[in-house]
Amino acid sequence: MSILSSFWDQFIESIAKNQKKYPLLFPLLKQIHPVELTEEKIVLSCQNQGLKFYLDKGKPHEELEDSLSEQAGKRIRIELSVTSTKKRPKDAPLLNFQPTLSDLYYKTGLLSKYSFDNFAVSSTNQVAHAAAQAVTNGLGHAYNPLLLYGGVGVGKTHLAQAIGRNVLEKDQDKKIFFCPSDQFTNELIESIREKSTPGFRRKYRRLNLLILDDVQFIAGKEKVQEEFFHTFNSLVSAGGQVILTADQPPSQIKNLEDRLRSRFSGGLIVDIQPPDFELRTAILLIKAREKNIEIDIESAKAIAERVSDSRELEGTLLTLYSKVLGNKEFIDFESVRAFFSKKQEALANKLLPQDVLKTVSSFYNIRPSHLKSGLRTSNVVLPRQVAMFILRNYLKMKLSEIAFFLKRKDHTTVMHAIDKINRLTAKDPLIKREVDQIIQSLNLST
Repeated sequence: MSILSSFWDQFIESIAKNQKKYPLLFPLLKQIHPVELTEEKIVLSCQNQGLKFYLDKGKPHEELEDSLSEQAGKRIRIELSVTSTKKRPKDAPLLNFQPTLSDLYYKTGLLSKYSFDNFAVSSTNQVAHAAAQAVTNGLGHAYNPLLLYGGVGVGKTHLAQAIGRNVLEKDQDKKIFFCPSDQFTNELIESIREKSTPGFRRKYRRLNLLILDDVQFIAGKEKVQEEFFHTFNSLVSAGGQVILTADQPPSQIKNLEDRLRSRFSGGLIVDIQPPDFELRTAILLIKAREKNIEIDIESAKAIAERVSDSRELEGTLLTLYSKVLGNKEFIDFESVRAFFSKKQEALANKLLPQDVLKTVSSFYNIRPSHLKSGLRTSNVVLPRQVAMFILRNYLKMKLSEIAFFLKRKDHTTVMHAIDKINRLTAKDPLIKREVDQIIQSLNLST
């Protein structure tokens, strides 16, 4: 038996005898195994990302490190990693000088986590998904360029990278490069400084596929736009494919040269909308499966109803899992309900009615004083009703308090407003999204 195995077995036996001393730790040890032991540290591997997230935080981390140090008879630190459950990859080389797909991903700027397989599709992104699939089947022929635009977290980068990965898996000889626009800018500046622009041009103009992420950031940079214009022309004329992502369509990107705007508009421009409820639920289930976290569909739906931002879904999932670990091995509906109930209480305790007023008026681009005025125009009435809805449901203010705060005659006006917003959010996805975004802003502000 190795020193590492012997040390770990003795540690497990010691913890088992002192479960009262470490009540949170013992149930988790079966999901951890030791990887390396040195004079100064022990490397432990966790079964999933959720467990690592839990053990990395505060007291659990201290408890684990203290108990291991006690077993070792000296102070040692712990390092946590996540167990890879993947088998030997199919792309493993026959000879050691042949690069694997993982090597190629790194070289091309692609991340292996982005693929078509884990991209959830719904009505908000199905056109973009279909266009991406078409591009992979004929680089330089289907849509050139393909420009995907939308807000933060809608999946633009995921889809663009999935195209690159799919092409690379089909043909490892294809020259592909994924490049954030700031990297393109920095490389160009460096090549000018080092007087090596010919090398820079060879790198970019001989590609089969160039993916430029967040292209809006080259706008206003004269030399960068000029270089990319010539890069674009060289690539396309040689049969190469260009894929672009942006936060808005070319027609709305300020300070973008007309010749580039024209080139970008010459292909297919696809708008990706924020994920709807069904898509958010699917994304959450995919993330849970990837991280080996057990969650039922009803719990996933409960989270998706409350979290509108797709990137926040993953953070919420990991936070929830860290809170149930030690008591349960999975996330259930009761855990979700309790989590959001505490979160709502915390929000109500930290926020003031004035905070809600400022956030709502800022979102709808009106003055806070308008919400307290007698104005009854449509651009004021709806925001005022939204403010009442949030003050009631999230700050738990009394109806009479809300009426007094917003200078309404009595509480019946507030009741009517809350009923109306409840009806609108149930049947109008746009209103639901607006209310969710305002609440999200309030969450971030605290």
